Amino acid sequence: MSDFLHEGYFILFAIIALGLMLGNARYKGFSLDSSAVIFVALLLGHLGFSIPEAFQKLGLLLFIFTIGIQAGPGFFEVFRRYGRQLIVIAFTLIASAAMLTYAAMLFFDLPADLAIGVFNGALTSTPGLAAAIEATGSAVTAVGYGIAYPVGVVGVILFVQLFPGLLRVNLKKEKEHYRDQLLEDHPGIVNKILKVTNQNIAGKSLRELDLRGMTGAVVSRVKQQGKTFAPNAKTVLQLGDLIKVVGNEDAISRMELLAGVSIDEDLSFDERYEVSWMLVTNKSSVNKSIRELNLTALNATITRIRRSGIDLTPHPHSRLRFGDKLLISGSSQEMVQVQKLLGNDARRLSETNFLPIALGIVLGIGVGAISIPIFGLFDFSLGLTGGVLAVALIMSNIGKTGPILWSMSGSGNQLLRRLGLLLFMATVGTNAGAEMAGVIEQDGFRLIGIGAAITLLPMFAAALVAHYAFKMNMLSLLGVLTGAMTSTPGLAAIDSKTETDAPSVAYAAVYPLALVLMILFSQLLSII
Repeated sequence: MSDFLHEGYFILFAIIALGLMLGNARYKGFSLDSSAVIFVALLLGHLGFSIPEAFQKLGLLLFIFTIGIQAGPGFFEVFRRYGRQLIVIAFTLIASAAMLTYAAMLFFDLPADLAIGVFNGALTSTPGLAAAIEATGSAVTAVGYGIAYPVGVVGVILFVQLFPGLLRVNLKKEKEHYRDQLLEDHPGIVNKILKVTNQNIAGKSLRELDLRGMTGAVVSRVKQQGKTFAPNAKTVLQLGDLIKVVGNEDAISRMELLAGVSIDEDLSFDERYEVSWMLVTNKSSVNKSIRELNLTALNATITRIRRSGIDLTPHPHSRLRFGDKLLISGSSQEMVQVQKLLGNDARRLSETNFLPIALGIVLGIGVGAISIPIFGLFDFSLGLTGGVLAVALIMSNIGKTGPILWSMSGSGNQLLRRLGLLLFMATVGTNAGAEMAGVIEQDGFRLIGIGAAITLLPMFAAALVAHYAFKMNMLSLLGVLTGAMTSTPGLAAIDSKTETDAPSVAYAAVYPLALVLMILFSQLLSII
């Protein structure tokens, strides 16, 4: 029985089960969630139990890769738009925390491996801890993380609760400002029926007129000589024709000036035409532009793209992504061919293909092993963590290479990411448990104070930069801070204060950047 209890796989799943039960317990809205696993592992490791180290790297690889695959497209898109702000805020927070950590190493004579663990615990960064342990090769790093982590979690929650009041910011007004900005960035898609009255466009085809290019609106239906149909590039407009145009308010206004007056009339399709939503699930259509698909040859028109819950106006150069939902109008006879072209298979959205996962991790390990000399001072490499993360971010943004789709279903991603995190924390915790008692006895209270300073002071500095330098919406600002701290409990504390998705969008935008910076600074602290 004793041998059975010390079997690695039994201890592994016992730690995960006990940790999840502890993590689900709540006290006044606070819970440790999945991070409770590492505390159970520390205790059992202290009592002499152990888990094979292979589980640690397996968990690390799965966790980091799934984060990169999920975050890649949004990361680069947001980075192109808000890159400077995100870099400055995240860099201010993490770099100042790293400097405080280095100061603690100098003034309190803390060993580097222990200090780096405190650094990652204070910033509640489990992926950073993974990189730190890889860089230091020491189990003591996990002890420092375990001591500072609770301080980091509580510190972030208190900060996001108190900071708006400290600056006397009204969160209800911030919510209204955010919604106004959202409408400005993604204007609502509307439609109107227009009567062609401009003689200058009469007798010309849609290809010649390029109405979409000039106005930003799409002609989705035409009624000509009493018949309603979906137009294609060869459709010639005549005076008196009725056209249904789709776009945002500004685009519709430009179309009215160009084509004619709006009228109140129903423009229903004839029986041989229909309007359908279709999913892009066919590999051959992913990453292709609307122009390349050439749906006009099938007498069909894409009038709307719905991506991640946002409606977008389609343009000839718009490239389709796996899982896009398209509103298509066209001939009933040709719709079967359109469906074959796009896929329209909802089951594909819930499938998980393991080939890109395995291949991506192999590529990431190779990239992480590349060593680059830095000014002759030291050699820098992304390491196992950074290499896998970089490959996942880049490949998921590319979307498709040959027959391989670099994407995962949401449910599959969440399952593998959580499994990887649990495997990693259980193994790291048991390995560190043997060192825990000595470290706590010698430096426990001092490490808690250092951890609190590393948590709160950098957050305050970054928050001031975001508020005063960038005039950032407070809800987005708090989301950015929790993303930079990789603090899910902190994000949950903000979400309870607003119905908007401003904090979660900002959190997701800065989270991958924070991971990269934590990995870089953890490696830097280990070599200076």
